[in-house]
Amino acid sequence: MDAVLENLPLYWQGFRTTLGLTLASALVSLVLGTVLAACRVSPTPVLRAFGTTYVELVRNTPLTVVFYGVTFVMPLVLLGLDPLPGAVLALSLYTSPFVCEVIRSGVNAIPVGQAEAARSLGMTFGQTLTTVVLPQSVRGVLPPLVNVFIALTKNSSVAGGGFYVFELFGVARRLPNDYPADIYWLLAGVALAYLVITIPAGQLVGVLERKVAVLR
Repeated sequence: MDAVLENLPLYWQGFRTTLGLTLASALVSLVLGTVLAACRVSPTPVLRAFGTTYVELVRNTPLTVVFYGVTFVMPLVLLGLDPLPGAVLALSLYTSPFVCEVIRSGVNAIPVGQAEAARSLGMTFGQTLTTVVLPQSVRGVLPPLVNVFIALTKNSSVAGGGFYVFELFGVARRLPNDYPADIYWLLAGVALAYLVITIPAGQLVGVLERKVAVLR
């Protein structure tokens, strides 16, 4: 226990990095996932093919391979990124297909008559999706969407597993070498730090669901 207390600054540094990675990647993947979902339900065959290909390809690729591509391959063909922005990009690219499928399931749950009514009023596909379909699908996708972001929090540990980002998993790798007798306490401290992020996220979705229910 003393080893955890002595290294609270390191835990705090790792916690802030993990939290920042999670929030930034969640925001970017939400935007990318929404665009992908729009492509997948688009009436344009090329957009549907692009969305389906990206989702199936990236969703079935290990996250470590995505990190490897962003960290070591991308600098050879494009521009290299610093470790932290690179980790955000890798996590966002990997998470966006899962966000896409959650949003698409919510869109598909909306009765077809809603879109047909919007089109009968002269709305375009983009207007129908953004003003009619997506707002109604929010209620159904909140719980699975938050589950995706909780998984994203845990996936951020890959950034500290060999890609130069010192986050909570980096703390878990570093400190046991200096305190081998306290390894269980050290790992328990890291697990507790992850819970501090994930449990409030689960509570938040309950609050949001109740607010949406009231608005309904």
